[in-house]
Amino acid sequence: MTDNSQAAAHAQAHTLVQALPHMLRYDDAIVVVKYGGHAMGDDKVARDFARDMVLLEQSGVNPVVVHGGGPQIGAMLDKLGIKSQFAGGLRITDKATVEIVEMVLAGSINKQIVGFINAEGGRAIGLCGKDGNMVTATKVSRTVRDPDSNIERHIDLGFVGEPSKVDTTVLDQVLGRELVPVLAPVAQGADGHTYNINADTFAGAIAGALGAKRLLFLTDVPGVLDKNKQLIKQLKVSDIPALIADGTITGGMIPKVETCMYAIERGVEGVVILDGKLPHAVLIELLTDHGAGTLITR
Repeated sequence: MTDNSQAAAHAQAHTLVQALPHMLRYDDAIVVVKYGGHAMGDDKVARDFARDMVLLEQSGVNPVVVHGGGPQIGAMLDKLGIKSQFAGGLRITDKATVEIVEMVLAGSINKQIVGFINAEGGRAIGLCGKDGNMVTATKVSRTVRDPDSNIERHIDLGFVGEPSKVDTTVLDQVLGRELVPVLAPVAQGADGHTYNINADTFAGAIAGALGAKRLLFLTDVPGVLDKNKQLIKQLKVSDIPALIADGTITGGMIPKVETCMYAIERGVEGVVILDGKLPHAVLIELLTDHGAGTLITR
């Protein structure tokens, strides 16, 4: 054996020694991964993500993928000349828009991710909240305050929903059978209408119902940052209100951490916010000592 090949063998052995205790910790555990719309824009990142999901499944972990698709929905609506309006950070979704949302999320994006995982040697199955009545939605209502008049007004968001009930029957049949479920956040309400659900909220509800060991949010930031823009590696739920109050956690990170709290309240052991564009971020977080993002626990 040459010096180079011996060094490579030692490096591989070191990687395995470090990963093995983590692999045993997650053996047969459920890990829900929320795969964001922005992280899906790059084919190489998508292939790396798919390879990671296959490797997790082959290592004895039960990965469940929940995906978003905001940018792709926006592009399709523009293409069809349908104008989008937003209120309180949510897309106002009329009848025409929800049809496009379902087509993009449960159709093209869902099957694209399924295709990437299958191409890497996995066996993915594409589903949405409607399948097997997995998720029942209720209509979301929002009240926004006008910054000039300070008057609150009610906004009708149309067919925007949130999970009111999760039935895991279909997922219970799929998990543990060498299949990777890929879920689109579209669900039916008790009123028979189709609702668009925020993918983070959908992932939190699914993770809670499954009693997931981890819920990973792949985002476009490294995690929760302190005021010096340094990564906070670990937080307790009880730390979060003070960090929001003092302005450490601001803007779009607030709903993210609120969803983390929501998932933990529903039984998820730990939630991680991490950068989805970091190569193999999921494996680094789950199978190495130093992790890749901010871990939030009870």
